[in-house]
Amino acid sequence: MWISRLSLRDFRSYPVLDLEFEPGVTTFVADNGTGKTNVVEAVGYLAHLRSHRVAFDAPLVRETAGAATVSALVNRGKRHAAVEVTIQSKGANRARVNRSPVRIREILGLVSAVVFAPEDLSLVRGEPAERRAWIDTLVVARNPRFASVIQDFDRALKQRNALLKRLREERDPGLEATLDIWNMAYADAASELVFGRQRVLADIVDPLKENFAYIAADARLERQGVSATYDSRIDYSQASSAAECRELLLAALERRRATEIDRGLTLHGPGRDDIALMIGSHPAKGYASHGETWSLALAMQLAGWDLLSADAGSSAEQPILVLDDVFAELDSGRRSRLASRITDAEQVLVTAAVDADLPAGLGGARIDQARLLAAGAA
Repeated sequence: MWISRLSLRDFRSYPVLDLEFEPGVTTFVADNGTGKTNVVEAVGYLAHLRSHRVAFDAPLVRETAGAATVSALVNRGKRHAAVEVTIQSKGANRARVNRSPVRIREILGLVSAVVFAPEDLSLVRGEPAERRAWIDTLVVARNPRFASVIQDFDRALKQRNALLKRLREERDPGLEATLDIWNMAYADAASELVFGRQRVLADIVDPLKENFAYIAADARLERQGVSATYDSRIDYSQASSAAECRELLLAALERRRATEIDRGLTLHGPGRDDIALMIGSHPAKGYASHGETWSLALAMQLAGWDLLSADAGSSAEQPILVLDDVFAELDSGRRSRLASRITDAEQVLVTAAVDADLPAGLGGARIDQARLLAAGAA
């Protein structure tokens, strides 16, 4: 898969931007603050319907505009599609495919991309929510219907928490009976999400190990091993289906019913789970050096790219790989290994502040600061 044309209107710093691309590597070399990251952020937004930099859409819309538009011509072998999203500063976003309006979530899967950026250090150092978001992105990328599952889960969790808060204030038997209804709705969506996460994690463990060992090949042998396991208050290890996960979750909700009412809060489910990362025999969080943290976060994203590429089965469906200001933080050896690692991708978009940040021999097309500014002013 590759994008041959990207157009932005009132997106971030750009009133107008039109760029054309070829397959292979394209590097954006420009000063910080020029807007090169805005370009690759737009590609990631088309793939995931969210930014890798901010939690809300409002900052994506240029300050003087009410809406931003991101559109791209996407190529999958001999098939082509024009995909467009209009991002509203207020109100619901809209989407079009080949100029025909579609529901916003129908474009998920039409653009596939894996983005690695400095913000991804939080995958190792940050809170569990960061790692949950990482694996949920892969779950949805593998099967876009999970976007609705996550939406159902979020809705059920919100309603259930509101009910638990009311019960904390007033133990009304009729109101408490309603909790059983929301337990079922919550467990239905939560169990599907948990099982989807576990399937992704089972499939990504080997690519994760291989990528980390390759990137950190110059590290001490005992620091080249990495593992990732699903960390939950509920033991799902023997569950072989979403239905079995559901029964385990319902049983946990029943056991903690009184405690949850006293706390006014849901204490079990995918919103409380984590991905436990280990380097050697120690937890990555708190023990990993700066270089190890970068290498592990990069290995996680590359493993995701490997997973989606294997699912695709051909380069025509292979995700676009985006590396946003990544090489500057790596030593020369890891830069070279990463550069050789990405040559298999049909399209790679790389940003850097200066040429010195790029590994020697990284070929492909180049968009420099003057061209980027000219395209934005066109």
